[in-house]
Amino acid sequence: MPHARQFVPLLAVLAAACAGTVTPTIIGPIRSHAPAPTTDDITPADLMTRLYIFADDSMLGREAGTLGNVRGTNYVASEMRRTGLQPGGENGTYFQTVPTVLARIDPASSLRVEGTTMALWRDVAPQIGNPQVRPVHGTVPVVFGGQVGGPLLTPEQAAGKLVVILPASRTVGARIPLPYSGDLASARAEMQALAPTARAAAAIAYVTLDSLSPAAIDCLREPDLELAASSAQGAATAPVLLVTAAAAQRLLGAAPAAITAGAAGRTAELTVASVRTPAPYPARNVIGILPGRDAARRGEYVAIGAHNDHIGVEPRPLDHDSVLATNMVIRRQGAQDPVRGATPSEARRIALLRDSLTRAQGGARRDSVNNGADDDGSGTVAMLEIAERFATAPERPARSLLFVSHTGEENGLWGSQWFTDHPTVPRDSIVAQLNMDMVGRGKDTDVMGRGPNNIQLIGPRRLSTQLGDVIDSVNAARTPHMDIDRSFDANGHPLNRYCRSDHYMYARYGIPITYFSLGYHTDYHQVTDEPQYIDYDHLARVASFVHDIAEAIANRPQRLVVDGPRPDPLGGCRQ
Repeated sequence: MPHARQFVPLLAVLAAACAGTVTPTIIGPIRSHAPAPTTDDITPADLMTRLYIFADDSMLGREAGTLGNVRGTNYVASEMRRTGLQPGGENGTYFQTVPTVLARIDPASSLRVEGTTMALWRDVAPQIGNPQVRPVHGTVPVVFGGQVGGPLLTPEQAAGKLVVILPASRTVGARIPLPYSGDLASARAEMQALAPTARAAAAIAYVTLDSLSPAAIDCLREPDLELAASSAQGAATAPVLLVTAAAAQRLLGAAPAAITAGAAGRTAELTVASVRTPAPYPARNVIGILPGRDAARRGEYVAIGAHNDHIGVEPRPLDHDSVLATNMVIRRQGAQDPVRGATPSEARRIALLRDSLTRAQGGARRDSVNNGADDDGSGTVAMLEIAERFATAPERPARSLLFVSHTGEENGLWGSQWFTDHPTVPRDSIVAQLNMDMVGRGKDTDVMGRGPNNIQLIGPRRLSTQLGDVIDSVNAARTPHMDIDRSFDANGHPLNRYCRSDHYMYARYGIPITYFSLGYHTDYHQVTDEPQYIDYDHLARVASFVHDIAEAIANRPQRLVVDGPRPDPLGGCRQ
């Protein structure tokens, strides 16, 4: 059976970029930085050199399974090689291929109710989402399943039926207008509640199609990049159909608002299938190993990671300064905040900011590349700086260090899922995993900024209290101390960030983890996430902190004791 963490990404197509080829628009001057040779130390200058390369427009936003991500992973591998790390991937290389395919809806898919055929892409938009979604062909009874956030049908009530469900909200999202609030990762968290229903149902009809713009629907019709089947994944789950409110009423014989969950609807004739072809470019993890000095502990690994992918290019160019000004006024957390219209006073502020920015750079600038300088260029270059510092140190740590640059994090943690399901070192030899994601901002002016030594930590004591003790001990020895923000680690936190980055794929196997971040900001998942907005001094402090923690773990006489509850590796995640 499929599991919550696998069901949720089948809704990810709503927020994925169209998989077709998009030519980026690069017009107007972009602030540049002359590269210089990196040094043995972790320095702001080194990080700047690396990030201006890794988050350059030529990387095309590094979306997994695209030419841009191939270029980005080539750079990471070349730096691992130059630094002196040993290849830790497949067949003596630095790469581990994460198998992906392009999937499109079979044009023969259809939905009929009492002899009336609903128009594909107007009344109904089928979504397949991942290879564990089963095709459907036949006659199925319809039932109203309720609203997300309220009582839903039990799996027994949903079994074999087409279940009509209302979303929790109709807030419009960011890159593609979404029928629920927040970004893709927030959507995954919202959809956890549907997993039991989706495992049992024949299909899910989500009443959301009215919320989508014509451009969004056009994008949904394009082929979607998917993770190929994994041996560690479960059995199939139901496909999702996005339907209009009118279509839902036709399916149910009544308006959803007028009936209660469990009410029987009509009978539908449903055919949903997909056509899959190989992806044009590989999605790749990049893996390097620095062997430990102690023969007795060399077979154990401290993993240090970040994700190399981002969200690619926009289907049409945007005005860079307009995006930045708008987000500064009404979307302080970028795509994490819902889209809304500006009030008259906000519109005036936006116009003033936009004009000021445009004058400062000598003219308007059209931009379609989501550079991902912070997300997660910052974590990637920090990982490379940490690797270089360890590799050039007079003495290596006792345990080995495992550097993993994950792909497909933005698609649903694909790279870390694939690596931990198919590790290139024994899984039980990994004693801890330290994950860096968005560690380049955190200024007082950023929405989550708390000053120059701020760091957000999630998960350090969830599996091993000793890991939390090590981190606190390392921090106590620093001058100045890092200002640790643990608020996002609280159980039930609405952002659910423990489940939303690559560390969780290690934690589900009982590997102690810590997630290092500086949180959301104006440029999150925007074309404005560029290297010139990064705080390199702060980034260097974070990288040095992670280096020192990794060194302390690697040199401990005994490996960390796992004394917290172990998750079900195939179960869902809720913080």
